[in-house]
Amino acid sequence: MSAIAPAPPHPAAAADRYPRRWLAAVAMMIAVLMDMIDVTIVNVALPTIRHDLGASATQLEWVVSAYMLAFAAALITAGSLGDLLGRKRLFLTGIVLFGAASLAAGLAQAPGELIAARVVQGAAAAVMTPQLLATFRTVFSAKERGQAFGLYGAVLGFASAIGLLLGGILTSADLFGWSWRSVFFVNIPVALVSLVLAARFVPETRERSARRPDLIGAALLTAALVAIVYPLLEGRSLGWPAWIWLLLAAGLVTLGLLGFVEERRRHSRVAPLLRTKLFRIPAFTAGLGVQLAFAAGLQGFFLIFTIWVQAGQHYSPLRAGLTAIAFSAGSFALAPIAVPMALRYGRRVLVAGAVLMAAGIAAVDFGAHHVGTGTSPWPLVPGLVIAGAGLALLVIPLVNVVLAAAPVEAAGGASGLFSTAQQIGGAVGIAAIGTVFFGYLGNHSFAASFTHAAPYAAAAFLVCAALSLVLPRTAVADDHS
Repeated sequence: MSAIAPAPPHPAAAADRYPRRWLAAVAMMIAVLMDMIDVTIVNVALPTIRHDLGASATQLEWVVSAYMLAFAAALITAGSLGDLLGRKRLFLTGIVLFGAASLAAGLAQAPGELIAARVVQGAAAAVMTPQLLATFRTVFSAKERGQAFGLYGAVLGFASAIGLLLGGILTSADLFGWSWRSVFFVNIPVALVSLVLAARFVPETRERSARRPDLIGAALLTAALVAIVYPLLEGRSLGWPAWIWLLLAAGLVTLGLLGFVEERRRHSRVAPLLRTKLFRIPAFTAGLGVQLAFAAGLQGFFLIFTIWVQAGQHYSPLRAGLTAIAFSAGSFALAPIAVPMALRYGRRVLVAGAVLMAAGIAAVDFGAHHVGTGTSPWPLVPGLVIAGAGLALLVIPLVNVVLAAAPVEAAGGASGLFSTAQQIGGAVGIAAIGTVFFGYLGNHSFAASFTHAAPYAAAAFLVCAALSLVLPRTAVADDHS
C-alpha cells in the first residue's frame, strides 16, 4: 500500500482523458519539493543565521516555528479554496508566493524580516500541497494512484535527507558571499522552472460540489495556534509571567470552542475545517496523537542537535549536515520493508519503530558524552542510524493506519488534518524542547544543554509508542476494526 493518503474512487476514465498526467505529477512534485526541503534545510544554517543577524535563541526558534504555524493554519482552508476556485490556479499562486518569500528571506537584514518571510513561505507551501494531493486523486486511475502517491512519498523521504545535506553544502560553500542566504535563494530557480512546467502540463480541476471555505474558523484556528506556541517560545525570555499562562490556556480553549462550533453547525454551504466527526474514530484520533508527538520529538531534536554540533562542537555546517545524514541512512535502510512488516505484524511494528526512535535518541545522548570539541562524530552515528530506522517503521505505515480509519468520502479532509497535525506538532516541539535547551544553556555548556534536553525528545517517541497501542491491531487494514 502507498505511504500517502488513499484516495476516494474516481472513474478510471479520468486518466484516459488526460494523457500527460505523469508530466503533470513531475511538475507538481518539483514545486512541492521546495517545501519538503525547506522543512530541514534551514536547521543546519541556524547557527550561521544567529551569528550573521544577531538573532536571539527565541528568534531562531521562530524562524522554524513560524513556517510550520503558517503551514498548519492555512493548509485546510487552501485545500477548500482549490476545490472551489481551481487547483491549478491555487498551485501556481503558491509557487509564485513561495519564490517571492524565498527571495525576501534571502535578502533579510534583521531576524524579524526573516521570520516574516518564513510565515509567507509556510502559507505558500500550504497553498501548494493540498492541490497536488487533490489533483493526483483526480487525474490518476485507481490502479495508478498508488504508484503516484508512492512516488510522492519517496520524494518526501529524499527531500528530508537532502535538505540537511544541502543546507550544510550551501552554507559552507558561501557562494557569491551569500553564506546562509543560499538556502533560500536556491528556491528561486526551482520556482521558475516548476512554474513554467506546471502552467503547461497541470490540468485545471475543481470540485463541482465544493463549498466555500470557513474563513472565520481559519482565523480562530490561527489565533489558537499562535496563542499556544507564543507562550512556549517567549515565556522563558519574559520570565514566565501570569499572562503567558493565561494566553496558553486561551489558545487551548479557543481550539475546543472551534471544535464545538463545528460540531453544532449544520450550514451546508461552508466546508468543515476540523471535521470533528473523524475524532470519534479511536484509530484516527490516536493516529493524530502519534503524528503530533512524533513531529514534536523529531523537530525539537534536530533543532538542538544542529545547534549543539555547530556552536558547541564547532562543526562546519557541511560536517553537521553529513553527520545528520546517518539518520536518513537508517530510514532508507528499512523503508522498503516497513509496510510489508506492518501488514504481517500489525501495530507492533509501529510500537517497535517508536521505541527504536527513543532508543536511538538515548544512544545519541550517550554518545554526546564521548565526543570532544571538534573531534570525530562517530560516537553519534549509531544512535542516529537506529533512530532513522525507527522512523521508517513508525511513519510509513502510520499514514495508512490513520487514513484507512477514515471513511472513504472523508479521505481529503483526513489527509489535511494529518498534515496539519504534523506541522502543529513540529512547532510545539521546537518551542518546548528549544525552551528546555536554551534555558539550561544560560548556566551550562552546549554539550550539557544538549544532553539535558535530548531526553525530552526521546520521551515524545515513547508517547508515540504508547498511543500506537490504541491503533488497530492490523495496522494497515482497510477496515475500521
